[in-house]
Amino acid sequence: MLVRYNAWNEMNAISRQLDSLFQEIQAPTFRTPAAELQETDEAVHLKLELPGVEAKDVDIEVTENAVKVLAERKSETKTEENGRTRSEFYYGKFQRVIPLRARIQNTAVTAEYKDGILNLTLPKSEAEKNKVVKVNLGEISA
Repeated sequence: MLVRYNAWNEMNAISRQLDSLFQEIQAPTFRTPAAELQETDEAVHLKLELPGVEAKDVDIEVTENAVKVLAERKSETKTEENGRTRSEFYYGKFQRVIPLRARIQNTAVTAEYKDGILNLTLPKSEAEKNKVVKVNLGEISA
């Protein structure tokens, strides 16, 4: 019995195997958490997205002009199938430093952490709240 050889079938099979191999060895990198910053007359409000991170694994450092958030997402126990584990979750430590445009009272910061969202209220310093800037217009020539 003769079987017709189709080179394209072989090429497609090799291509699928290579795609599968690259997907398996691709190392995930931890992504920087998304942030939202809102400023009012009294305070700066910072919202940071930290899904999958427990409150005990979050460290917050606040200076008068920046917020530094360090966190770690710890890996979970996974089941293996045929000796292989596939995960698209990102694990590991990360940090994010967010500079602030206004000086704040870093001793009066409040924090709330719920459902993977960190909310910080950063009250502005009294000098910053009362800051008035006078703008002078120079002579305008025609």
